[in-house]
Amino acid sequence: MIEKFIKNDQFNFISKQVAFIKDSTKQHIPPRVLASVYELSNEKIMNCVPNITPEQKRILDFSTLKTVEDYDQAMMELEAYRLPFPTVTEQQLKKLFPKSKKLKLPDLTGVDLTRVTYLSWNDSRSNKKYLLYDLDGQLVGIECAFSLSTKNNTCSICKCQSDVTFFTTKTKERDPNNPDYFRSIGNLICADSNKCNKNITDVAYLEALLRDSLRK
Repeated sequence: MIEKFIKNDQFNFISKQVAFIKDSTKQHIPPRVLASVYELSNEKIMNCVPNITPEQKRILDFSTLKTVEDYDQAMMELEAYRLPFPTVTEQQLKKLFPKSKKLKLPDLTGVDLTRVTYLSWNDSRSNKKYLLYDLDGQLVGIECAFSLSTKNNTCSICKCQSDVTFFTTKTKERDPNNPDYFRSIGNLICADSNKCNKNITDVAYLEALLRDSLRK
């Protein structure tokens, strides 16, 4: 049985490094410089998965690849090692969002969960956006208010230029001297979470946002 270990954002990162290598081969650059491009990108690929095992290291070792066709074949083989987003149940949703009594999961039929870093959907009835993520091995979620209007800007999560919407989430932080106090966090994120999941290569900001939002 194949051990799946590559998360969506890591696979996206590897894909971008391979795309950079393939693009570099089309440029008229000296062989020594091209060799450096290969070496640096291959090193980044090797280091994109933390706590890598010897077997995983072997799978991500692209150092012997020479041609565009070699890299295309390696990426096709890497698909088998993509780690899917965890299965989410209605019971988990109730625990994560106890105040949202009628909240239901979106229809995930046809959704490839190996291409999902975070799961997000809009509830048009309440004008809320829900975001789920596997943080430190535990499924967590935040509820956000979002703007219906979009504009072209940089997404805070995937760091790519896109049609973004402004969303705010109330943190769990409380002031013992003021029971009505709450702090909210605002961000610009992709209006299309599928596109965001396709572009994200680093989860540092997403995880920082979640930790800040969930901190009590």
